Amino acid sequence: MKVLVIGGVAAGTKAAAKLKREDRGLDVALITKDQDISYAGCGLPYYVGGMIESRDELIVNTPEKYAALTGVRVLTGREAVELDSGKKLVTAKNLITGETEAYSYDRLVIATGASSAVPPIEGVGLKGVFKMRTPDDAIRIRDYVEAERVKKAVVIGGGFIGLEVAENLLAQGVDVTVMDFASQIMPNVLDPEMADYAQRHLRKQGVRVLTGTKAEKLVGDARVTAVKTASATLPAELVVLSAGIRPNTAFLASSGIEMEKGAIVVDSQLKTNLPGVYAAGDCALVTNRITGRRQWSPMGSSANLEGRTLAQVLAGKEKTYPGVLGTGVVKLPGLNCGRTGLTEAQAKEAGYDVVTVLAVTDDKAHYYPDAAFFATKLIADRKTHKLLGMQVFGPGAVDKMVDIAVMAINMGAVLEDFENADFAYAPPFSTAIHPFVQAVYILLNKINGDLVSMTPAEYAAGAADGYRVIDVAPAPSIRGATFVDLASVNGEIPGIGRDEKLLLVCVRGKRGYFLQNRMKYYGYKNTVVLEGATSFNDVKVKNAQAAVPPAEVTRVKGLGFLFDKRTQDRFNGRVITRNGKITAEESRAIAQAAELYGSGEIAMTSRLTVEIQGVPFDNIEPLREFLAQNGLETGGTGSKVRPVVSCKGTTCQYGLIDTFALSEEIHERFYHGYHDVKLPHKFKIAVGGCPNNCVKPDLNDLGIIGQRIPQVDLEKCRGCKVCQVENTCPIKVAKVRDGKVVIDDSICNHCGRCVGKCPFKAVEAHQDGYRVYIGGRWGKKVAQGKYLDKVFTTKEEVLNVVEKAILLFREQGNTGERFADTVARLGFENVQEQLLSNQLLERKQENLSAQKHMKGGATC
Repeated sequence: MKVLVIGGVAAGTKAAAKLKREDRGLDVALITKDQDISYAGCGLPYYVGGMIESRDELIVNTPEKYAALTGVRVLTGREAVELDSGKKLVTAKNLITGETEAYSYDRLVIATGASSAVPPIEGVGLKGVFKMRTPDDAIRIRDYVEAERVKKAVVIGGGFIGLEVAENLLAQGVDVTVMDFASQIMPNVLDPEMADYAQRHLRKQGVRVLTGTKAEKLVGDARVTAVKTASATLPAELVVLSAGIRPNTAFLASSGIEMEKGAIVVDSQLKTNLPGVYAAGDCALVTNRITGRRQWSPMGSSANLEGRTLAQVLAGKEKTYPGVLGTGVVKLPGLNCGRTGLTEAQAKEAGYDVVTVLAVTDDKAHYYPDAAFFATKLIADRKTHKLLGMQVFGPGAVDKMVDIAVMAINMGAVLEDFENADFAYAPPFSTAIHPFVQAVYILLNKINGDLVSMTPAEYAAGAADGYRVIDVAPAPSIRGATFVDLASVNGEIPGIGRDEKLLLVCVRGKRGYFLQNRMKYYGYKNTVVLEGATSFNDVKVKNAQAAVPPAEVTRVKGLGFLFDKRTQDRFNGRVITRNGKITAEESRAIAQAAELYGSGEIAMTSRLTVEIQGVPFDNIEPLREFLAQNGLETGGTGSKVRPVVSCKGTTCQYGLIDTFALSEEIHERFYHGYHDVKLPHKFKIAVGGCPNNCVKPDLNDLGIIGQRIPQVDLEKCRGCKVCQVENTCPIKVAKVRDGKVVIDDSICNHCGRCVGKCPFKAVEAHQDGYRVYIGGRWGKKVAQGKYLDKVFTTKEEVLNVVEKAILLFREQGNTGERFADTVARLGFENVQEQLLSNQLLERKQENLSAQKHMKGGATC
């Protein structure tokens, strides 16, 4: 039997290889458009981020190696262009010779996969705009990021691949915006409240997320410079198109094969409506394992499974493909996300009587180092207790939670099947009662009526309106809520009526359940526990008049909002600018934000950020969302690298360097790039264009000053009685001695004013550079920074010194002390020696990953 396989990535190579193992005597040939076969498509984002170092690591098999291992004939560079199922003939174009070739078959496997869908946007052909589907795409993106020193990128598409690309660009120090036309990220993958949690997390990690936003145009002449939306123009030196994929089935248009939206319809044996023709992988439309309905699930995992099953079918075995669950897992910055089965919406659409729970549990023994959490949503049928789906977040091994759910759904398990399940336990791996079992217990309590709760989705939809919020945390944490000490409840609670509608909110949900249990015993009839509590939900008490709790003041300070101590709940929100420079469009957005969410007043800070005044606590998140939609962000507070300030540089008659370009590069590389790096105290950087020191670089933790070092040609000096060089020198360092002009380099501030002033060109040559000051400080205590002995001649040298200074401060600074204190304690010569060597950079990863438990010392 002659079997022809079209497509050489996952399903095609798996089917062909397995088929030859089933029957070595079969004639199996594989044709593919690409020169590569069997590449790791799911690993492409991690090549961009540098986690995978070389292209070779992405290639599972070369055509030659694969052919030798399997016995399959492999023909690359062949693009199928037509199928004649009556003649059992596939026509293909040889992409090397340009000739047309014909391939006959007894059985045909179509595994052509899918390609990136390019949205119809003006400017997609600009340089710097990429797709993400093949190894070459990933290589081009990483090369472009490195060669062009990309600092700002926009990823169009908020699915798995788009979010993975965003994470890996962030790891490369790129400021990333993700936009999606849908109302949420990962639509049809996560339920809305789960997607909202992920979006909030991404924003905290420095990834701007814009949903319900359409890219209208990519702006630029030869290369992309921005993405224009209906509400803003977002600067972008790189754009990655990840707005979905489409099956590669255009060549089948006249073949008579049955398709839906371009995907090939197959039965349980992956057979199409055409005789002898089968399909598998991203081009095939299979079924959902739970509902039996048709479902397109383009995943590398299911493609491999389909290919293997199809090979067994072709070999004559009684095998069927049961369908997909849409299982997936994605790594986000600092958070992993997994899912399988039906979403809540899909389960309801399928006719189930749906019940869900959101359970936040420990992911391992709470006392074990690096213990974190799982936020698990279980979806089940209320009548049968059958598990239908699950979604989970956590910094750790969410895949183990997903895999348990997959096996349960595959085997038709009901919730009771998990009771007393003897899963593996040891403190480094799990909790004594497995986190999945804990979530099941909570859902069973809800079904049985032992727990009366409100889901995050219900809370977000306003179901808590009319409820009095009871704060059950160990200490008061919800502004305007009534705090109840759980341990002290042994009867009626003073001031709380037994018939009141009460929403019990703690940190994760457990203490709320414990309080509800007690309150039921003491006659309280209308208590409801908020699932996920404050760790998952953004809990607000409407019209709260109480003061904002200290913990919340600290939290929002980290977002750039400083408490106005004259009020109970007003804050001044710092909007980050590029060294004080904003566009007219951004200025209008800030003014509108001030009117909508603040007092309508705007102030400038000494660090050239813009403060929106008088923002009520409850308006902080809406304000941040509004600013994000307009490409703006808040921040610039806390024990971190602060926004950079500089003078006007080359627009000043004394300017020696492009201060704005340098300060913006420092801002992107160290303010954004070191966004999550906590330091002993704030770290301020200033850039001055000349030694006039208008922005006081020597009074910052680190200052950079442009230099122009005059070089005297004594042979041309005529020792004039009236020396123009001497007259020009503003600090009177240039002197004529013994008939020659002399400039004392140890005193000269290198302002360059003397260059070109000698009519005989004795001071014509010069060396441009940068002087770096360290250990300056302005405020309660003043310290004059000292400059390093070396005058740096390249920008890269300066940027390396900046990074080494930050790393030294993190590694050797004590919590609460300013960099000036660190320099004084260690000694200037010691610090200078470290900054002029490369040992700090060699220890960079160890330094940044160290668990220092710094509290920081910045109060504003």
